[in-house]
Amino acid sequence: MSHPGHGHGHSHNLSEVPAVLSPIARWIVIVSLAVIGVGVVAGAVVLWPSDGEHAIPMQFRSADGGSIRAVDGQVVAQVRADCLNPLAGTAQDDAEFQIEGITDLGPCIQSTVRIDSGDDEGRYTLLEVPTNRAQSGTEPGAVTQSRGSPDQPQAGQPTLSTGDKLRLSVIPGPDGTPRYTFFDFNRTVPTLIWALLFVAAIVLVAAWRGFRSIIGLAFAFLVLGVFTLPAILDGESPVAVAVVSSAAILFVVLYLAHGVSLRTSSALLGTLMSLMLAGILSWLAIDTMHLTGLSGDQTTNLQVYQGSISISGLLLAGFIIGTLGVLNDVTITQASAAFELAAAGESTRLGTFRAAMRVGRDHIASTVYTLVFAYAGSALPLLLLFSVAQQPFGSLITTDAVAVELARSFVGGIAIALSVPLTTVIAAALARPAGRTQAEAPAAEPDPRRRRARDQGAKQIEPVERPSSVISTGRHAKVEDD
Repeated sequence: MSHPGHGHGHSHNLSEVPAVLSPIARWIVIVSLAVIGVGVVAGAVVLWPSDGEHAIPMQFRSADGGSIRAVDGQVVAQVRADCLNPLAGTAQDDAEFQIEGITDLGPCIQSTVRIDSGDDEGRYTLLEVPTNRAQSGTEPGAVTQSRGSPDQPQAGQPTLSTGDKLRLSVIPGPDGTPRYTFFDFNRTVPTLIWALLFVAAIVLVAAWRGFRSIIGLAFAFLVLGVFTLPAILDGESPVAVAVVSSAAILFVVLYLAHGVSLRTSSALLGTLMSLMLAGILSWLAIDTMHLTGLSGDQTTNLQVYQGSISISGLLLAGFIIGTLGVLNDVTITQASAAFELAAAGESTRLGTFRAAMRVGRDHIASTVYTLVFAYAGSALPLLLLFSVAQQPFGSLITTDAVAVELARSFVGGIAIALSVPLTTVIAAALARPAGRTQAEAPAAEPDPRRRRARDQGAKQIEPVERPSSVISTGRHAKVEDD
């Protein structure tokens, strides 16, 4: 018969690892997040933007040198007529304009617009949009139009319809009176409707947690608008600003949406560490691929407007912020998977890690597709232009514009792949496996019949609650609990 302390000693040895690991891992995570949090606050203080004024870029200036002024308007009538109406853009008291050459085949679309705000509220103006028919080659010096329907607006011109709500830019005319031109569509009401549908869908499905995630999203945009963009315009390092902004957003968004817990903390630490890896990978990709970021018109305009901004640093900052959302998605999923698997019956941390990694591998496969196709979709107009450029495919994909999107996909994919085991290790170290709970549970009070038999000096006893197996070993018998 085996010594009764043998089985107990074996179980105690198995429980030593989780018993010691859990407090150490907990404190490592807490201290690490505290240090990072202090660093984020210090970085925000150092990089906080000043309240200085910035010059308005040329493309956003009005004719008088100030910012573009815009008013609301609505299309109330349309006709086809001749172009170059002298009243186009002027404000009139009624909707009756002297429109000549009205015909269904007129080369211009004349839209009467009611002004709904500003100094001329309640008055009317006329917008003139030339169609492809105006370039049909019938007028002297006209260019023959070979693409598009003759009745469609020319490339770059808006397609207006009766009832459309517009934004009209106000510029001073030659005589000092204001002139109105098309600036953009008024999207206030549709945007609010879609925003409400978005919030309603998130809240209905995810309930209170979904509502908290919406608040976190609003905070993220607040950080970008109040800190990130002004700090970069002040000449601060775009990379440093992006890192501080991303870390601040992660701290608030994760704890707000998922609550303060070890599960959320493991996801947060995994995301922050993965974000640092993404920053290093982004720097290596930009440096080795010689990416300039100057292929985009916005980047070129920004460099002309303020040459002190590092374009390569701005490109790197964009890489870092671009990976923020997808890393957050992957890490919180891995942390949740590890904790749920541990609670569902995984007896060891190694078992929890392996099971969570099986979930993570599926997540990696699907997320990489999401990441690549998202970047490909944003670059679709550029890809269409390149598809007819009659250049070798290898030359096209290595141009700066395409290489930037490819680098984003490569860096994001690598960061996702590395974030899965990294976060899973942290979460598995913090989770409490079922085996630990059983091993560390206090010993139950012995059964009364066991105690009486022991007191009487009995050598063997049949357990009451737990089955036992009798193993013959020659002349002796050994009792072992299953």
